[in-house]
Amino acid sequence: MKKLLIAFLFLFPIATLMPQEKGFGLGFIIGEPTGISAKYWVSSKNALDFGLGYSFSNRHNRINLHIDYVWHNENLIRSAERLPVYFGIGGKFQSYETNNSSLGIRGVLGLMWYPRKLPIDIFLEVAPILRIVPATDFNIDAGLGGRYYF
Repeated sequence: MKKLLIAFLFLFPIATLMPQEKGFGLGFIIGEPTGISAKYWVSSKNALDFGLGYSFSNRHNRINLHIDYVWHNENLIRSAERLPVYFGIGGKFQSYETNNSSLGIRGVLGLMWYPRKLPIDIFLEVAPILRIVPATDFNIDAGLGGRYYF
């Protein structure tokens, strides 16, 4: 696997690597839920953030799907590294193994690190959720993840 990754990196000249403020990134998130994470930049400061995961907590296992519109601010944390804080709002759908499902409004607050010369990001986020269907209640998602940008 390591040899495959090294070979892959040598096939792409460094000059063609896209900065993380553009393009599409795909990776993983570990936490609540655990699964696939994707980000599509719509401008240099805004992106659509997607997640498809599985939740192992509470009484019922469930599949989770969320999409958030996020804003990035690189000026909140002064550092030699690029550490933007991001925040946004979106929606979340959950499908329970008991054939029930729920729909909610999701806020998100996170911290992201992206190296200047690699097409990756690493993030940590927390997301409060106000479920509105089938009943109103409150929950929180949190996760650590990373994405590779194509």
